[in-house]
Order: sequence, then C-alpha cells, then structure tokens
Amino acid sequence: MTGALTHLGAQGEANMVDVGGKDETTRTAIAEGFVSMQPETLKTILAGNAKKGDVLGTARIAGIMAAKKTHELIPLCHPLLLTKVSVDIEPDHALPGLKVTALARVTGKTGVEMEALTAASVACLTIYDMAKAVDRAMVISGIRLVEKTGGKSGDYKAGL
Repeated sequence: MTGALTHLGAQGEANMVDVGGKDETTRTAIAEGFVSMQPETLKTILAGNAKKGDVLGTARIAGIMAAKKTHELIPLCHPLLLTKVSVDIEPDHALPGLKVTALARVTGKTGVEMEALTAASVACLTIYDMAKAVDRAMVISGIRLVEKTGGKSGDYKAGL
C-alpha cells in the first residue's frame, strides 16, 4: 500500500483532489473482469442467438459509454477528455465464460484507472443483463486494475 488517502481532508471530509498544478502526461489504464456462466449460455452468446440481440457488441458499447460517464457515477472523479477507450471481450472456455478487458487513455493531469474499471464493470453487467433470461446463475468476478502507465505515481502492473 502506498501513500495517504487523497480524497479526504484534514477532518476526514470528502474532497476532490486539486490537479491544477500537475503536469499533463499521457496516462493509460487497463482493467479486466470476468463473467462465468453455463457452457450452453456461452455457446448461445458466441453464436449470436441471445433473445436480446448482440450481447458482445452491446457490452462493448456500454463499457465505452460508461467510461465516458465515470465522473457522473463516482462522486470525486474529474471529468476527463478521454482520447481512447476500448473494450475487448474474449471467450474463456475453461471458466466457462467471458473475459472483459477495458483500456482507457487520456493526455491530462489525472489518471484513468476509474474509467477503465468502470468500463470493465459495466460491460460485465451488460453481459449479465442480456443473458440473464437463460442463466441467472452467472457470476461477475475479478474486476481489477491490470496495468497503468503515466503520471507522478509511476507505472503499475498487477501480479498474477
């Protein structure tokens, strides 16, 4: 664990961090999450036969839209002019389920970890929503920051 909690004032009150004095740098964050499901549910999704439509395409769009609205969802996040957001979804037949990987990038004064985490989370939630009619036992898990680059605190890469 590093450093103090930056969103707390001297008396413990919540506050938005002042990033005005920080340098603008290119910052990237990658987050991931998993949706485990029955093998038949995975087959249905991959075949494009879900009743609600294109599960993977819709989840990608939902994740991207969520990243752009992170500051509206997480109270002390700064609004950012994101330069890139991508959401990749791959089948994991061993799970069985889907692995979601979200990337967010900005050239700015604050990082994009929350945007990447929000994109991954909402993409996973969208997969659940679109396939719950066939599998209410799906489990969303493993939402985490995988990597971040840029900024004063330096780079981070999660261990296995």
